[in-house]
Amino acid sequence: MNHQDKQLSFNQLFLSVILMVSGAHLCNDLIQSMLTATYPLLEEKYRLTFAQVGCISLVYQFTASILQPVIGFYTDKHPKPYLLPLGMVSTTFGLCLLGLANQFYLLLVAAAFLGVGSSTFHPEASRVARNASAGRYGLAQSAFQVGGNLGSSLGPLLVSFVVLKYNRQANILWFVCIGVLAIALLSRISAWSAHHLAASKHKKAVNRVLPYDRNKTVLALFILAVLIFSKYFYMASMSNYYSFYLIEKFALPKQTAVLFLFLFLACVAIGTFAGGPIGDRVGRKYVIWFSILGAAPFTLALPYANLWGTAVLSCLIGLIISSAFAAIVVYAQELIPGRVGLIAGLFFGLMFGMSGIAAAVLGYVADKTSLQLIFKFCSFLPLLGMLTVLLPDVEHYKR
Repeated sequence: MNHQDKQLSFNQLFLSVILMVSGAHLCNDLIQSMLTATYPLLEEKYRLTFAQVGCISLVYQFTASILQPVIGFYTDKHPKPYLLPLGMVSTTFGLCLLGLANQFYLLLVAAAFLGVGSSTFHPEASRVARNASAGRYGLAQSAFQVGGNLGSSLGPLLVSFVVLKYNRQANILWFVCIGVLAIALLSRISAWSAHHLAASKHKKAVNRVLPYDRNKTVLALFILAVLIFSKYFYMASMSNYYSFYLIEKFALPKQTAVLFLFLFLACVAIGTFAGGPIGDRVGRKYVIWFSILGAAPFTLALPYANLWGTAVLSCLIGLIISSAFAAIVVYAQELIPGRVGLIAGLFFGLMFGMSGIAAAVLGYVADKTSLQLIFKFCSFLPLLGMLTVLLPDVEHYKR
């Protein structure tokens, strides 16, 4: 296939498949984000402590993380494209239970079903995006990821106007229709994936030779894990407690505080899309370096800013720090060729796992001290981005 034909093929696949899987990711993460967006309502209605709020996040993040690498490893050897709509069934059921739950343990069960749906969705959906990329892996991963971030940012906005405005937990059930739409969309994507799988059986086997020796590969994966820790520990403080922080420090009403959260998450969505294609052009190592370490000056300033300074700084942080994940996933997939599902499951799982642990730990510390203290502590985490200098240059090796 010549360059022009390859470019045409990519454009067709981008429009027909990558946008569909990005749209499904939007629906999935929109539903998932409703859990954290409803925390102010649930905290007030059921008199939850910050530790209990963190426990709900821990259950969600644990179930969303522990299964992902297992599912990714299994589907690398035995692809199961129709897991996608089944995962969305679990997510939709969790949403229904979240709208109907009237006790703390039922909130935990709802969080668990949401987590299982997420763990089923991400490894296989990430594989679909890569299969449809025609070699533009960074762009495809970013397009896939930005759908999720858009959903995560729209969730709090919709919750603010539909749930928090009326102070009614049952209004969450209005969003079940989004789950039904996603199930239908994922059924079509699964059909394409099954057809692609059948057509690719006769193609040349994927080269699974590691570009570096085992020790260097393990060190690179460890550094990536540390960077995921720094990024998502900080992101957990924002996604779970930013609204409470604004309410405590600036006495904002709940609905207004959630709108500030939406603004931050919208910037996260914009920044996410930039990371992949820039990484395709200049190298993923440099995107990772800038994304983590480049956010540090703004995170360090955030705890000392006034309300509007906080809004501006949070937007800058969201734009910068969010560009790393797509670059990290594609970098790791190139570091270990032929393990697309395993790497996607491992890093999405690590992302959710770190977020859950962070939510629980930060909630406990906030109960014992204050939210302002945990935001000051977390502001130093992006400085771990300096470890990026130790990563090998995979793009240079490939060239």
